[in-house]
Amino acid sequence: MRLHISLDDEIVRALDGRVGQRQRSTFIAAAVRRALDDEHRWEDIEASIGALSESEHAWDADPGAWVREQRSADLRRVG
Repeated sequence: MRLHISLDDEIVRALDGRVGQRQRSTFIAAAVRRALDDEHRWEDIEASIGALSESEHAWDADPGAWVREQRSADLRRVG
């Protein structure tokens, strides 16, 4: 889909210096995709705030032991 956007001359010069005129759209599409992914990730993070209680976790008594147990239970891990 074609889309008309306006950018400051300084941004366009920097963009052209980085990727060249023929790769503008590809670069901008990748940058927008990354920005949208970041936005979705932050929405997920914000939605999960408060999902865990403040106490009574399996790791409360000894977090290091809990991590070691989790790692040793993962059969895909080596070493």
